Amino acid sequence: MSQVTLSATTSRQLGTRHSRRLRASGFIPAVVYGHGTNPVPVEVDAKAFRTAVSGDHGLNTVINLTSDAGNFTVMARVIQRHPVKGTVQHIDFQVIDTSKGVVVEVPIHVIGDAVDVRHHDWEVNQLAFSVMLEALPSKIPTHITVDISDLKVGGTIRLADLQLPDGVQPGQDPTTGLVGTRAGRAAKTAGTANAAATV
Repeated sequence: MSQVTLSATTSRQLGTRHSRRLRASGFIPAVVYGHGTNPVPVEVDAKAFRTAVSGDHGLNTVINLTSDAGNFTVMARVIQRHPVKGTVQHIDFQVIDTSKGVVVEVPIHVIGDAVDVRHHDWEVNQLAFSVMLEALPSKIPTHITVDISDLKVGGTIRLADLQLPDGVQPGQDPTTGLVGTRAGRAAKTAGTANAAATV
């Protein structure tokens, strides 16, 4: 399992004013918690954090957080962002046990050509753009692929229909619809014309 290392400082003061000063100087206030660890307020370099989570796993990256209070194996579980600028305002780092499963949000990549749907002038309707999965940290996939090649008009591809990678299982209701279909403009027009002809 690959990890990235991120340095943290535990001497930060609490309070809104100090947090504002931290952000202005290029740092992000954060807290480390979980697995019997008392919450530890820390600060991390904003640029270093962006680099740490810029890989294929994104926010599901396993981080070796080093500090003067010790080293922690963590994941960034809650990210608070500025409502306008979108910059990271605060991070919750959760300590994880790499021998136990974690529930993570993984993006969905749709591939293939739904020929039957297209030939009937219908459209593919993506119902979800991410899905919750459970896996060991070393087994977390970067994404889940949904192949729509066999999708038929009126059909739905559900989480339970996917062949998930070894060691990965649903972290939410497996009947959740991921990709469905809907009538396109031409199909709707034809349906309206047919309905009018029968009146």
